[in-house]
Amino acid sequence: MADITIVGLGPGDPRWITREAWEVLESAREVYARTRQHGAWSELPSHLSLHSFDSLYERFGQFEEVYQAIVEALLELGRRSEGVVYAVPGDPMVGEAAVRQVRRRAAETGLSVRLVHGVSFVEPVLALVGLDALDGLQLADAIDLGLRHHPPLNPDQPALLGQLHSRLLASDVKLTLMNQYPGDHELHLVHDAGLSTARLETLPLYALDRQETLGVHTCLVVPALPRPSSFEGFQDIIAHLRAPEGCPWDREQTPKTLRPHLLEETYEALQAIDEGDPAALREELGDLLLQIVLQAQIAAESGEFTMAEVIADITAKITRRHPHVFGDIKVEGVDEVLHNWESLKESERRAEGGVKGLLDGVPAGLPALAQAMEIQARVARVGFDWPEAEGARRKVLEELNEVERAVEEGERVAEVGDLLFAATNYARKLGIDPEASLREANARFRRRFGRIESAALQKGQSLSDMTLDDLDSLWEAAKGEESQES
Repeated sequence: MADITIVGLGPGDPRWITREAWEVLESAREVYARTRQHGAWSELPSHLSLHSFDSLYERFGQFEEVYQAIVEALLELGRRSEGVVYAVPGDPMVGEAAVRQVRRRAAETGLSVRLVHGVSFVEPVLALVGLDALDGLQLADAIDLGLRHHPPLNPDQPALLGQLHSRLLASDVKLTLMNQYPGDHELHLVHDAGLSTARLETLPLYALDRQETLGVHTCLVVPALPRPSSFEGFQDIIAHLRAPEGCPWDREQTPKTLRPHLLEETYEALQAIDEGDPAALREELGDLLLQIVLQAQIAAESGEFTMAEVIADITAKITRRHPHVFGDIKVEGVDEVLHNWESLKESERRAEGGVKGLLDGVPAGLPALAQAMEIQARVARVGFDWPEAEGARRKVLEELNEVERAVEEGERVAEVGDLLFAATNYARKLGIDPEASLREANARFRRRFGRIESAALQKGQSLSDMTLDDLDSLWEAAKGEESQES
């Protein structure tokens, strides 16, 4: 006989108790159950001395504390000569955190554990909603999901969330799900699965935490989104394009041939951001994602790396460089965050042999203004910066004077470069992105010059035949029209 025997009582109705489980219960003298809140509690063999751990839920404020107390109690009871029989709702291996801990701790202390499986809540839920578990069903704990910021779910497949026991938890779950699913996405609440009182309730996601009917026997079914939307599904599409039966053009591409497309899509995404157009940005981010996944797929085919490794690397890097979020480091304000970030990167460089310097990671292919901005931002993180914007402004005037004093062409080129670098630094100190600012200035100029061309065309005049005063007059008029429209 095992030191600890864990019996699954099924989802609620006594008829779900298996023959093996019933035989264990009939041969036992006493049984400890996680909770009395189970439909079969009153139908267990009458000779049993029944105990439950319900009081622990009232004593402790956190489920982890409850589970830990149950584990300690079971380990102590398991050391008796007669051992212990522990009964849980459903199946011992579905949604029973204490069971996992008992098995691990028992193995460490030399206690034997026997699992007597039962029907879980999953089977009757599937029957109610008409789902096949092998058709991509995902299982998750609502308590765990409510602690997350994004659901670890594939939106192309249905998901079943257990233990949605309260409106407070439902509120957390709703917020997490809404990071991936639209607010009007239709969900199914399942109450009392496995009991004669079982019922199905359909509602939109936004109303999830408005239900008064949530309880210990409530779970949630999240159907798949109507359109293919998962990252995994998108990867499969790209892999198909590159497969022997895929697209000839996609199959011929290499990282270098795709480089212009990656650059083009990046700039188109930036344009959508500058124009403040969410619909265009959504489209352009999709085009940019296509280029990223294509690059990773080509690398996977050649055995260089996989998308999983790309994500694992960036996940580790972000976690490592944010100890104030994922660790116990305390920081005050953005400046301290950036300083700490640069210190961590310097430590990483030393660990790699100290070959790379602070500015070695600045891409040489960046546009000049963006490159200058990144260089200045990086050195500022280690303290090499003007304390105030005024110092940067004086530097701009100094560099302008040097441009005016320059005589040789090569000298003027260098001094103009220094002037632009100083102007970029001044913009940074003012909290302005010079690259974005210049793009906006270019766009304004193009709009206003377009108005000049239209005005000249209406007058039947050619721009090349107009005087500078005429052009300046049209320019001021264009600025006035634009100002009135805004």
